[in-house]
Amino acid sequence: MIVYKSNKNWFGDIRHLAKSWTMVKVGRASLMVAAYTLAVAAFHIEIIPEASMSSAASVFTFLGVVLSILLVFRTNTAYDRWWEGRKQWGALVNNCRNMALYAHNMLPAEDMETRRHLAKHISNFCFAFVEHLRDGTKLENLIELSEDEILHYKHYDHIPNRIASQIWRVLQEKYRAGEITDMDVLNIRPTHQSLLDILGACERIKKTPIPFSYAIFMKIFITAYALLLPFALVKDMEYWSVLAVTFVFFAFIGIEMMGEEIEDPFGLDCNDLPTGTIASTISGNVYEIFGLTERSEQAIKKEQELYEKIF
Repeated sequence: MIVYKSNKNWFGDIRHLAKSWTMVKVGRASLMVAAYTLAVAAFHIEIIPEASMSSAASVFTFLGVVLSILLVFRTNTAYDRWWEGRKQWGALVNNCRNMALYAHNMLPAEDMETRRHLAKHISNFCFAFVEHLRDGTKLENLIELSEDEILHYKHYDHIPNRIASQIWRVLQEKYRAGEITDMDVLNIRPTHQSLLDILGACERIKKTPIPFSYAIFMKIFITAYALLLPFALVKDMEYWSVLAVTFVFFAFIGIEMMGEEIEDPFGLDCNDLPTGTIASTISGNVYEIFGLTERSEQAIKKEQELYEKIF
């Protein structure tokens, strides 16, 4: 994710366009449309200058308004998905911290082994969650795993579910042993339940993209608009129509492709959510809450080495 300070460096922020793969694709498509418009203008001006080419600019103005309304809906829908993903990860941060606080204060003061066990599993739930929303959990990105645990996880397709089950099993064992009370279980249960609620909400965002027919219609509409617009402008604007058509196409396709980029906010595109960084932050916070401060430096290192590069 590109991190920037708003209203600080206007031209410095603009240079990030060159680092965005989406904007690179937009630029390439715009150059192709510019070349096409130039060919249409040259053919009309140089080869058949006497031919009459009717101007339909008013029609394209109306179609441009319709297309703009559709793109506004498209962008708002994509941004809603991006913002919903961010809210869910914000809730994950809060609930993991709350779970660690409850567990730390309800466990016996001398029981550091259980604290480390819970800290490891809460952290691994978040790390597994990150990759689960991408191409599937990578066990090498989890922390402090023994060989037996690695072999154990290989039997499961949904690693976050398994880790959440292990967290609750530890709490239940402590409850049955009489080390935590009924009230402790009632207090910590909602924070544990929220892990799978948040996971399910993010899976819904991931697995329910915008309807295919709508996405295809937008692409066809934008393409047809760009291919026909030169014929409406070249009579009045001649070679200046190249700039006009290219700029209009750049605006329309840029909005559409940015919408496509952010509608799945859990990947590694420039504008996707920094879920890996958030997971590392949670890990560091949880270890610190449990009094295992030596883990904080490892969490920072993992944030720097294993996940997103922040531009």
